[in-house]
Amino acid sequence: MVNCGLLTNQNAPVPLKHIEVDLQVQGHVATVTSTLQYINEEEHPLEAVFVFPMPSGAALCHFSAKIADQEIVAEVQEKQEAREQYDDAVSSGQQAFLLEESEESVDVFKMSVGSLPPGQSAAVTFIYITELSVQADHSLQFCLPAVLNPRYTPAGSGGGIVSEITSSSSGIPYSLSFTAHVSSPNPITKVESKCPLEPLMFLNTEQTKAKVSLCAGHMFDRDVELYLYYQNPHQLTAIVEAGSPAAQPGTLLGDPVVMVSFYPEFPESVMSSMSSCGEFVFVMDRSGSMSCPMHNGQGAQERIECARDTLLLLLKSLPMDCYFNIYGFGSHYKSFFPKSVQYSQDTMEQAVKKVKEMQADMGGTEILRPLENIYKQPCIPNHPRQFITGNERMQAKVMQSLRYALQPVVTDITEDWTGLSFTRLSPPINSLFHGQRALIYAQLKGEECQKPDAKGKISVQYRLGDQEVSNIVHFSLKPAENSGLAIHRLGARSLIRSLESEEQDDGADKEALKARVVELSKQSGVSSSHTAFIAVHKGSGQAVKGPLVKRTIPTPSQYSFTQMVI
Repeated sequence: MVNCGLLTNQNAPVPLKHIEVDLQVQGHVATVTSTLQYINEEEHPLEAVFVFPMPSGAALCHFSAKIADQEIVAEVQEKQEAREQYDDAVSSGQQAFLLEESEESVDVFKMSVGSLPPGQSAAVTFIYITELSVQADHSLQFCLPAVLNPRYTPAGSGGGIVSEITSSSSGIPYSLSFTAHVSSPNPITKVESKCPLEPLMFLNTEQTKAKVSLCAGHMFDRDVELYLYYQNPHQLTAIVEAGSPAAQPGTLLGDPVVMVSFYPEFPESVMSSMSSCGEFVFVMDRSGSMSCPMHNGQGAQERIECARDTLLLLLKSLPMDCYFNIYGFGSHYKSFFPKSVQYSQDTMEQAVKKVKEMQADMGGTEILRPLENIYKQPCIPNHPRQFITGNERMQAKVMQSLRYALQPVVTDITEDWTGLSFTRLSPPINSLFHGQRALIYAQLKGEECQKPDAKGKISVQYRLGDQEVSNIVHFSLKPAENSGLAIHRLGARSLIRSLESEEQDDGADKEALKARVVELSKQSGVSSSHTAFIAVHKGSGQAVKGPLVKRTIPTPSQYSFTQMVI
């Protein structure tokens, strides 16, 4: 189990006294601010480390800890500069904290916050931004994992602050508050949760702004999930966010940024009249680690058994006349067929026989070569290719992908930004399946945006089956007041990821791309492969004093940090 919260260097929990969570929603994105209050009830000082997991897809943009009048704040710097500053601190006997991305991924963030004297309190604040997921009923889901708000259990119980806890909530001695402010271009119809909520309070007559809170006394003994419902969920919408007054005009944070939400509707008439058979490419991990059990409980399946069962389920669920192929990989790879074959009774039976014989016997875990081979294969016309990624239960995820591939797909997506001067931050949209949404980020430029009555117009055209569809949104270029910088930072993160991908291309100007990534990362406070977070005193800018050791800490969303801690 992973202990979370504020811990001593012996991994024991520091008592948590109060949690305050503020959620700010702008249409389809959210900013989450959590402040946790701790107190050292021991008779001796504690060396404290803060640990928490991040939701998948979220981006950390602020971390600070305050003990007495000493505050530690994490700042983004170019990676080599951050390392040099860390080395300087080490050589002078000072304390510094260095957090940098790596290629490994487990969603846990960890950072030392220094010594906590007896009877002293500590406040830990962290802020992250995230895109809200679309649900089958067209609502938007926000999930606050219970483990983000760690539970305290008495010393000696062996539980500590853990990711899986079964103790009664009546034994959790802290108070908490959770408030959500929701803003949307379209009216808000309702907000639902399985947790008890105070009545929804609308903040304007148009009902586009609302506030809701958890009922007093609620304990985070399970995830808090909010479901937000807007009128006309398939309507194209646009939100303009003001730049930071402290930033230079012409920079990403100095200019306004627009976020366009594209969530196409799939009419029943189109759904019922079309049959789209996809191309299914299954990639099976057959490395030695797949012989490990799924969990430590008695009678646990081996991973390879679970993967085989899922693959057999899929094979028997495919529609006739689709195309498919299966790859196994380890230190090398091999495929069942030289290229994807048409699904029939004969090819299905051949594949089922081979799947039942698959073992975890192919050595290491080298997935690049099979993926290169797959991507080199030309797509089969009218058979959209499906890929499966993994932060959900495997069978549910792959069956969802199967449903997508059997439905019509939105293709030939184009956009018209006539009259607007802008720089696009997000990559082009190639296709969308039923139930999927795309968010488009763009930096707005020019004097037109400065006029108080300025209007913008964006149209999105696409093909759905035999139909050509056009969606248009008219919106004010006047930014919403006091909306924060969530849209700017999510736009920056999207552009950073695109630039990092470009760096891998043959012939790319790697130095120029790196310089642009570093500039964006430092401006926005969103980490990258070329930058690192380093913690310094807020006032003096000097590294915090103390001895150091080095640990490698995995972190959120396909990245991890290396950390220098007490």
